Amino acid sequence: MAARLTRAEVPVHETWNLNDLFATFGAWEAALAAVEADLPFVTQYQGRLGEGPEVLLACLDAYEALITRVYRVATYAELLASGDGSATANQAALARVDSMLAEGRAALSFLRSELLTLPAGTIERYLAAEPKLAAFKRYLERLLVEKPHLLHPETEVALASLGEVTGAPYMIYSRAKSSDMTFANVLDAEGREHANSLALYEDLLEDAPDVTLRRNAFASFIKGLTAHKNTFAATFATEVKKNVVLARLRKYPSATHMLLEPQEVDVEAYNTLHDVIQTELAPHMRRYAQLRKRVLGLEKMLYCDIEAPLDPAYSPEVSFDEARTLVLDSVSVLGAEYRRILEAAFTDRWVDRTDNVGKATGAFCAGAYGVHPFVLMTFTGAMRGVFTLAHELGHAGHSVLSERKQRPLNVEPSLFFIEAPSTISELLLGQHILAKSTDNRMRRWVVMQFLATYHHNFVRHLLEGELQRRIYALAEAGQPVTAATLCQTKGDILERFWGGEVVIDEGAKLTWMRQPHYYMGLYPYTYSAGLTLATAVAQAIRTEGQPAVNRWLQTLEAGGTLGPLELAKLAGVDMSGPAPFRKAVAYVGSLIDELERSF
Repeated sequence: MAARLTRAEVPVHETWNLNDLFATFGAWEAALAAVEADLPFVTQYQGRLGEGPEVLLACLDAYEALITRVYRVATYAELLASGDGSATANQAALARVDSMLAEGRAALSFLRSELLTLPAGTIERYLAAEPKLAAFKRYLERLLVEKPHLLHPETEVALASLGEVTGAPYMIYSRAKSSDMTFANVLDAEGREHANSLALYEDLLEDAPDVTLRRNAFASFIKGLTAHKNTFAATFATEVKKNVVLARLRKYPSATHMLLEPQEVDVEAYNTLHDVIQTELAPHMRRYAQLRKRVLGLEKMLYCDIEAPLDPAYSPEVSFDEARTLVLDSVSVLGAEYRRILEAAFTDRWVDRTDNVGKATGAFCAGAYGVHPFVLMTFTGAMRGVFTLAHELGHAGHSVLSERKQRPLNVEPSLFFIEAPSTISELLLGQHILAKSTDNRMRRWVVMQFLATYHHNFVRHLLEGELQRRIYALAEAGQPVTAATLCQTKGDILERFWGGEVVIDEGAKLTWMRQPHYYMGLYPYTYSAGLTLATAVAQAIRTEGQPAVNRWLQTLEAGGTLGPLELAKLAGVDMSGPAPFRKAVAYVGSLIDELERSF
């Protein structure tokens, strides 16, 4: 059994190159100090925004330039901690950034307060008088939506100063996962010992074909989670309570209304997505569970069996170089320039791909304006990892195209849209593999990968969103949120969805602990929104060809200049009603139909 590597033992070419952000740690420290020293370049405009459009333009230019530097400094520290959150130096760097961010938010809070207290019509008059302010129109219009919820300027400063405190739940959760949580080694059916960790479980052992190994790994995983369940419940509850209190202070109808506002999604659309997908997808997934139970020869379908391979004798493995070729070839349909963008991810070390002690779990893509994106994942050689790689590089391609066309304040789209560029990359990868293969077993395997993608986004993440929906309702009603509450609620959600086809044991009820998304607002449900859009666009690319490709590239380049529904329309999809969700669910049903015919 191989021991987990320390960060220092990981080959350099398998890590990301943070020198592209800062050449040395000393250079980062200097940049951190410079950012803190340069706050007056923006605060000099405090109390002056009513003087005229020229002053507002100068202030916004200075603000945008400063926060671009801030994000670069913050991203470096966050990526250091993601690579090894157990290193005290990385923890200290992240703490220094958190302190800087709190100071900066407090100092710059005047901008929002002053803009929102200008006399009605002032910003509109400024936009008409100063053409250069057009670059900030979207930012200003989105800001005006918050006007009814503005607090006294002194209160806004106080809340901004507490940034480190309000961000503590996520920090504690992340620190505990990377530094304190351990998992016992596990045995397979032949008595061989395997190391277990969050990353190894999620990327390798969760879908191990050996039922003994898979179930032992889940038992080890749950035992590790159980040791921290009360701490994690407290952090979860604190996050929820924080948002409930802030929503009341700002006079929102609920925390859900407050968290949806920056996404430009109303509560009705939020509930429609949850209700339509869960209700209409559940029968398909129960049928899928029945198929799994039959094919795997299981007496009972346990929660830990949901992602077991249905054809364990056919388990394609790939090298990272082979994964590179597959991903690049699959995105060639989006054009030579898009392919060249992603080629740089491999030649310039954008991807951190090897497990090590202290490394963050899961996968993500992050970056700072003016620097290429950085991707974190754990590549184990399993073919499923190629889909994860494609997903994160989909985010990367979107980021690069958006930055090429948009200035910093206009780069980021709504969370409601953010997962579409990533999930469409998974679908394009699957379509590419299907197109080049005549092997029926490979086709069946790809169908299973598609179903894994839909399970991940339409089931796992959406049911996480359902947990948020229910827990926020409980908190709004004044009920305490405890580990028992979270486990019971999670269990009820799973039981209702799977309808008795999957055994929901005590371990399954603890799986609310595995994701960090609960500390990022109402994030989990947006995976379903993104995949719904991606499904429609991928189908259009397959049937229409270049016109659909052109629309999609234009949508990616639009960045955050449009709301999520407008971005979807630009891509040729009307997301204003339930129709696209129903169409995507029906597609999942067709995949299960095909799989049933193949066994």
